[in-house]
Amino acid sequence: MEQVFIYSGIFLGLLMLLSLYRAVFGPTVLDRLVGVNAIGSKTTTLLILIGLIYQRVEMFVDIALAYAMLNFIAVLAASRYFQKQKGLYDEGTKK
Repeated sequence: MEQVFIYSGIFLGLLMLLSLYRAVFGPTVLDRLVGVNAIGSKTTTLLILIGLIYQRVEMFVDIALAYAMLNFIAVLAASRYFQKQKGLYDEGTKK
């Protein structure tokens, strides 16, 4: 069963690379924010998988919940900032 968790973690890591591509090369700021949020969500799941591998789920659930909350607040703050700057949708044009 441990091998299933390891392979699932590797698969999540590969999916995180796709999200990293969107976060770095996204054509708009909104695409970059979605990419960063997807990486944070996958990291939360990866933390739970690590807890299952080490058989310390109760500790890793707390860490994953704290990380998910920080990720959510950071994405909300960044989206609010870019919305106020009017740069959320059009990266190249500034009004």
